[in-house]
Amino acid sequence: MHYRSISDMNDAIVSNLHRLPRDIDLVVGVPRSGVLAATLVSLAANIPMTDLDSFLEGRVYTSGITKRRAALDRKVSDMRKVLVIDDSIAGGNAMRDARARIKSGGIEADYTFAAVFGLEPEHQETDLVFEVVPHPRMFQWNFMHHKFLAQCCVDIDGVLCLDPTEAENDDGPAYEKFLSEARPLHAVTHKIGWLVTSRLEKYRALTEAWLAKHEIKYDKLIMLDLPSKAERQRLGAHGSFKADFYRKSDAILFIESEHAQALRIAKLSGKPVLCVETHMVSFPDALSLPALGQAARNLPARLRQVNSQEGRKSAAKTIARALLGARGYETLKNRVKRPA
Repeated sequence: MHYRSISDMNDAIVSNLHRLPRDIDLVVGVPRSGVLAATLVSLAANIPMTDLDSFLEGRVYTSGITKRRAALDRKVSDMRKVLVIDDSIAGGNAMRDARARIKSGGIEADYTFAAVFGLEPEHQETDLVFEVVPHPRMFQWNFMHHKFLAQCCVDIDGVLCLDPTEAENDDGPAYEKFLSEARPLHAVTHKIGWLVTSRLEKYRALTEAWLAKHEIKYDKLIMLDLPSKAERQRLGAHGSFKADFYRKSDAILFIESEHAQALRIAKLSGKPVLCVETHMVSFPDALSLPALGQAARNLPARLRQVNSQEGRKSAAKTIARALLGARGYETLKNRVKRPA
C-alpha cells in the first residue's frame, strides 16, 4: 500500500514549485481534495486561491492580514495566468470535467493544469504531475473513504471513536457508559472488512449497538475473548492478538490507533500497518535511513521532542528508536555497521 500524508503532499508541492510558471495570478482547487492542494500552493507561493465553483462564479477567497499584497485583492477577470490543481489523478475524470466547466464558463486565461500525485509522470489531462504514486494507494485526507477498506483490518478505539479516559476504562459501569456514548472520530463511508479490537468479547452487544447507531458497516467484528481487563493486561495481548488475526487474514492493511502497537503488529504479522497517530505506514522490512527521515516528521510532538544538548546524533537515535522500537533500532544499527 502506497500512503501519502498531508506532510507528504506539502513536501511534493514545495519541491515542485520551481516547475510552475513564476507569474501565476491565481490557484484554483478542484473540489474537494484539490482545494487542500491549492491552499498549500497558495500559502507557499503567496498568491491568491479559490475553488473551481467560486472561480466560475467570479469569486476569489479573501486573505488574512499577514498575506495581503496588491495581487491578492484582484478580481477573477484580472487573473491572466491560472493554475488549476487537484490532489491526484488516475483516470482523469475529475480534471476532464474541470476543463470542460472552465471552457463552458468562458473565462479567458492562460491555464496550467496540475496534479500533486499521479499514477504516471505524465497524464493527458494535466500539464504537470508532481510525484508518481502507483496503486494501491491511500491518502491521509481520504483513507477512511476508500474502497480498500473492504480489504483492511481496522481498530476501533482511537480510530472510529476517541479512546476511553482512565476514569472511563474501569471494566465496569463507567466503561459500559463509554461504550454506549463514545464520541465518533473518523467518519467512514465504505464498508470495512474486519473490525479488530482489543475490547473484550463480553462487550460485543454494546459495541455492535454503537456501530449500528453510527451507521458503520463492516463484515466481521473480531474481539478479544478474555474474562477481564486485568487478564488482558497480564497477558499483554493487545498487539499480539491483532497481529495474529491480521497475519492469518486476507487483509492488505491494518489501520491502528497507537504508534507502539502499530510497530508491534507490523513486526508480528509481517504485513504493513497504518498508524493514525503518526500517519505513517510501518513495514516490517523497511529499516532504511531515508524512510526514517521521511516518516519522522509525522510523529506527534511527544515522540519528536529531544533535549537540544544531545546534538544531532543523539536526536537521530531517539527518533529511530521511536519509529522502530528497541529491537528494530538494533537491527538497523547492525545493518549500518555491516562492512561493504
